Amino acid sequence: SNSLAVAEYLSTHKRVKKVNHNGLTSHPDYAIAKNQMSGYGGMMSFEIDGNVQDGIDFMNKLTFCTLAPTLGDADTLVLHPASSSHLNVAKEIRERNGITDGMIRLSIGIEESEDIIADLEQALG
Repeated sequence: SNSLAVAEYLSTHKRVKKVNHNGLTSHPDYAIAKNQMSGYGGMMSFEIDGNVQDGIDFMNKLTFCTLAPTLGDADTLVLHPASSSHLNVAKEIRERNGITDGMIRLSIGIEESEDIIADLEQALG
């Protein structure tokens, strides 16, 4: 439920261009996920409007969510692929695979969704 609350919040934020979460009706696989799952997973991503530096700046403003090189934990973890995991992949190859300069990956943890959203809100500005 935390990841869906975060996804719904992000989908309404003016700085967010796109939210990838299979619990949103706008997701291309929503019908399949709804049919196969009793809930939706904690993994998601979203794209902020901007370049690589904007993604780095967003990450540096986070105070509650934990920056991590890999995802999957009981705590909410955040990753900016363009400046970390995919740093050495050419931009055109990243973009061809849907990894934009502004993409942020999240692994939503078990904290209160309001705390996660508050941290994202202050970092998005």
